[in-house]
Amino acid sequence: MSSVATGTVDRPLSIAPMMDWTDRHDRYFLRLVTRRALLYTEMITTAAILHGDRERLLGHDPAEHPLALQLGGALPGDLAACARIAEDAGFDEVNLNVGCPSDRVQNARFGACLMAEPKTVAACVAAMMSAIDLPVTVKTRTGIDDRDSYEHLKAFVATVAGAGCRSITVHARKAWLTGLSPKQNREIPPLDYPRVYRLKEDFPELEIVVNGGIGSLDEAERHLARVDGAMIGRSAYQTPYVLAEADRRFFGSADPVPTREGVARALLPYVEAQCAIGVPVKAITRHILGLFNGEPGARLWRRTLSETAHRPGAGPEVIEAALDRVLEAQASAADRKAQRGAALAIGA
Repeated sequence: MSSVATGTVDRPLSIAPMMDWTDRHDRYFLRLVTRRALLYTEMITTAAILHGDRERLLGHDPAEHPLALQLGGALPGDLAACARIAEDAGFDEVNLNVGCPSDRVQNARFGACLMAEPKTVAACVAAMMSAIDLPVTVKTRTGIDDRDSYEHLKAFVATVAGAGCRSITVHARKAWLTGLSPKQNREIPPLDYPRVYRLKEDFPELEIVVNGGIGSLDEAERHLARVDGAMIGRSAYQTPYVLAEADRRFFGSADPVPTREGVARALLPYVEAQCAIGVPVKAITRHILGLFNGEPGARLWRRTLSETAHRPGAGPEVIEAALDRVLEAQASAADRKAQRGAALAIGA
């Protein structure tokens, strides 16, 4: 399906904003796997930006682009102010969270509970759009609690689109605001992709991106037959190498597909630079534990990083040591495979 233009951001494939996961170190690491997929920050509240340490919250490396800032808030004036700050900080998009169901977020009256207040969301979108030239997008659920009919979702999208929003990402699950934890809300409510597809049919002029339960590029590609984009979440974090062919398959890149070893080695200069300014190496290595998942030596990789990254003074050498152990394990596995092949040939 051809994508609807929404400014300068191309988003057939994006990586979901994930609390405590998609920080600046993870995003830099993911950029070594895919140069083109749209990345998102963790959700950051308007109060944190207006009153907190903006460099810590919004700082990012130029290599992370294209990069979107996801905001949590419900006051149009605060969101507009934060949108201006985001534009000045160099982000490529501002996204409003209308999908997080946590108690803390609900108590502050934003996130998924805003699905019950479409006019408030529309006012927030309009305020941000009037403040900046960047694309303003919304990430939402298919519904909340008993407000989970398609008619509710369609009316919500129509109201938000009426305020000027041209791109909406839909996590294809409803959210229960009471009785389920955020983790359970990512797993228990059933996925309903056809509802998202129907949304695209009813709003062909909008860019509709589907999120939820997408574990591979093959799955993402299948969704693109029905919607404009696919957003991958946990699998991109837990098994990041699933993104290795993303640039070729979704963006037409002719660049070589990176190897796992190449990604690990390319990360070393960044790790060295971050350690030099006082960042503990464990703040980075916690994001790369899944790089070799499914490969010989994956357990050695995880164990070496987990056991050594917390030590005082640890630096990029812990990654080099972990990589050496992986390569040794892979060489041994290759030798065993060759020996088995030789034995079978002799037996034949």
